[in-house]
Amino acid sequence: MRVLALVVALLFHVPAHLITRAAGRQSHWPRRFLARVAHICGADLEVKGEHLAKDVLFVSNHQSWLDIPIIAGATGTAFVANSGVRDWPVVGWLAGFNNTVYVDRADRAGVHGQVGAVRAALERHQPVAIFPEGTTARELLPFKPSLLEVVSPPPRAIRVQPLRLTFGAPELAWIGDEPALANIWRVLTHRRFRVLLEALEPFDPAAAGDRKAIAADARARIVAGSAWTPGSV
Repeated sequence: MRVLALVVALLFHVPAHLITRAAGRQSHWPRRFLARVAHICGADLEVKGEHLAKDVLFVSNHQSWLDIPIIAGATGTAFVANSGVRDWPVVGWLAGFNNTVYVDRADRAGVHGQVGAVRAALERHQPVAIFPEGTTARELLPFKPSLLEVVSPPPRAIRVQPLRLTFGAPELAWIGDEPALANIWRVLTHRRFRVLLEALEPFDPAAAGDRKAIAADARARIVAGSAWTPGSV
């Protein structure tokens, strides 16, 4: 039933998006579609705090592929994704549907090009979100500061806003070598679960220091976030 609901949502939202764009208007249909995807997949979202609408780089912990529809549906942000995602069937097309910024994480020599791609998105006033852990995990990992060079120094008055995601069903996390389809099936066949998205206090990256200091500040704010735990759902 959830798969059928996802297909119906896709068939409704994509034409609505294309018609809106053809009319020369800004489209909010990708955000609405991704919010719907998260709900269909079982996430009952609670949002705490106020998120910025533009000129913001969101920095979030990362637990699941569901993080993307949850955060994008709630905030309207685009994401930084590995360039390999662009070639995934259906998923790659949907990622482009939401203005995804692609980077090649394996190309360490091309970090400046990756930073330039993110900076260009921010110059268009497009909110962008990154997962500086670089992978999914149940526990918060050290943050990799490379992409935070985009706000060190910031291109203009850009704020960094940490986001903290807490799943009421932590067993759904996509970690290790579990195949993507296996995790998707586990999510789709699981009962409904609560998710808390906390929009934490934004800060001026120019005042924080270099990219390592910005990464450390963002991580510290996420660590100090709510004490909301799976046991409280």
